[in-house]
Amino acid sequence: MFLGDHQHTLDAKGRVSLPAKFRAEMTGKIVVAQGFDECLYVYPAEEYAKFVAKLLSREDFDPRVRNVRRFFTTGAVETEFDSAGRISLPPLLREYAGLIKDVAITGNGNRIEIWDAAAWSTYKTGEDLGSIEDLAKELADAGLL
Repeated sequence: MFLGDHQHTLDAKGRVSLPAKFRAEMTGKIVVAQGFDECLYVYPAEEYAKFVAKLLSREDFDPRVRNVRRFFTTGAVETEFDSAGRISLPPLLREYAGLIKDVAITGNGNRIEIWDAAAWSTYKTGEDLGSIEDLAKELADAGLL
């Protein structure tokens, strides 16, 4: 399980080192994809396959389903750690997430998220979190938590 919040820096080639405790949980191939909130999602390949399987289980006749599937799959890349424990983030994904230099690498259960450090700071202190108790209650009342 991926937990925590870590600060890192992209190098000039668009590579970033993931925290050692995250690397220890990711063996073999990993997948980097666009995520919600203009961040990147990083999955162990097996977890990403499960995620995509859920997307594929929905009928293709609904344009909303097709759009969500495209969002998560068209820009996704499969990669591996280099010998220094870094992953390379392609330019289009870096651009989508606004990643230039300083990044926040956060654990979110079965995946890692990579944020621009300033965007992450804004998110953590923003109004969205101010209503987290109300949101949690609403989701719990609906049986989703």
